[in-house]
Amino acid sequence: MTIATTLDSLESFLGDRLSRSKSDLAAHGQSESYFAPTPPDAVAYPESTDDVSRILATCADQGCPVVGWGAGTSLEGHALAIQGGVCVDFSRMNRLLEVHPEDMDAVVQPGLTREELNRDLRTTGLFFPVDPGANASLGGMAATRASGTTTVRYGTMADNVLGLQVVLSDGRVIRTGTRARKSASGYDMTRLFVGSEGTLGLITELTLRLHGQPEAISAAICAFGGIGDAVDCVMATIQSGIKVARIEFVDAATAAAVNAYSAADFAEKPHLLVEFHGSEQGVAEEAQRFGELVAEMGGEGFRWSTKAEDRSALWEMRHTAYWAILASRKGARAVVTDLCVPISRLAEAVEETRADIAASPIPGPILGHMGDGNFHAILLIHDEAPEELEAAKALSHRMVERALRLGGTVTGEHGVGMGKLDYMTAEHGEAWPLMGDIKRALDPAGILNPGKVVPQH
Repeated sequence: MTIATTLDSLESFLGDRLSRSKSDLAAHGQSESYFAPTPPDAVAYPESTDDVSRILATCADQGCPVVGWGAGTSLEGHALAIQGGVCVDFSRMNRLLEVHPEDMDAVVQPGLTREELNRDLRTTGLFFPVDPGANASLGGMAATRASGTTTVRYGTMADNVLGLQVVLSDGRVIRTGTRARKSASGYDMTRLFVGSEGTLGLITELTLRLHGQPEAISAAICAFGGIGDAVDCVMATIQSGIKVARIEFVDAATAAAVNAYSAADFAEKPHLLVEFHGSEQGVAEEAQRFGELVAEMGGEGFRWSTKAEDRSALWEMRHTAYWAILASRKGARAVVTDLCVPISRLAEAVEETRADIAASPIPGPILGHMGDGNFHAILLIHDEAPEELEAAKALSHRMVERALRLGGTVTGEHGVGMGKLDYMTAEHGEAWPLMGDIKRALDPAGILNPGKVVPQH
C-alpha cells in the first residue's frame, strides 16, 4: 500500500481535519534542533480517542508511519517525520476533563499545555509543578519524560503521571495505572510509556498528580566570582538539606545575554536563582540558611523577596534565557544539548565542559537545573560555516563521554529522539536491544515514530 492510499482512507472520515497544505506540512516539519526540516505527508487533527484509534488502525493496515505532535518544542528531533507519513497533531484535544481536589489529581487531554492547566486550577488551591520552561503540551511532556526547574523538589513527569490512556499501533486503546497513589499490580505500564517518545503508542489522556499551592513563596538570587564557586554552592545546598523548590544556574555569558535582550542589570558573573515553597516562616528560614551558605562560599549580591512581581522578573530571566542567548550572536542558531551527573560530580562536569567550550571556535553559554545535576550548553553556530556545526557536534560528543565517565546519563531531560541515538549502547549496553524487543512487541510494523529511541527494525 502507498502513503497516498492511506491518506485517502483517512480523509474519508477526518474530512478537513486531515491537512495536506504546504504551510501545515512545513510547520510540522520543523524542530528546535539542527536537523533539516522533514515535512510529513499530511497532518491529522483528532478530536477524540476514537479518532486516534481509527487513524492508527488505518495506518497500521497500510504500513504508514505515524508521528505524534504536541507543541513542537523538542530538542532532539523527536517529532520529525523522517520517513514521511502522518503527523497526529493533538492541539484540538486540549481539555481539562476532571479535577479531584480531595485526591489532588486531574485528568487531562494531551494537547492541554502546562500553563493552561495551572490557569484552570487557580481556584482549587492546587497546581501542577513540572516546569520545563517552554509552555509544552502535557502529552508531549509525558512522552519525553520532561522535567525542568522544579524537579529538585517535585520530581519529573515520571513522578507526577499516575495513569494514561494510550492508543497502540494497531488502534487498540489501553489504560495504564489508576488514581490510587500506589500499586503492586503487574508491570508498571505507565512508566513504560512515559518517556517512550511516541514509539510505543499515542497518549490520549493523562491522570496527573497535583500539589497544594504553597502558602508562601520566596525567591533569591546571588552572583559568584566563578563557575566553580557557584556549583560548589549548589552541591552544598542540596547536601545540607535546604529545601529548595528551584535552584537554577546561569553563567556569565547568559547573564550578559539577558542584559542585552531584556534591558536587565545583572552582574556579568555566574548566578544562582533559587525559590522556596512552604509556610511564611519556613520560606524565610530556608532563605536565611541559603544566604548564610552563599556568604560562606564567596557569593555576593544576595537578595531575596516574597513579592510576586520580583519573582516573576527573576524567572522571566531564566525562561527567556534561551532566546536571549540566541540573540547574542546575530544570525546564529543553536545546537542545544544536555547531560546529567550525580551531584557529587557536578562541579567536575561543569568545569570540564566550560573549558572545552572555551577552547572551541564557537560560543556556548551554560545554564541548567543544577539541583538535580542537570545542565545545558547552548552552542551557537552559523549555517554558512559548516565547520561550526562540526565543532558543536564534537563538543556534544565529548559532553556525552564526560557524563558517562562520571556516572551520569547522556540526556537528563531532552530525550533521545535522533540526536542521542548513537549513544544508547554506551549507556545501556544489552538493555538497549531489549528496548527494541519491547518496541517490536507493541509495534510490529514499526510505524510509530520510526528512527527514534530504539535500534531500527
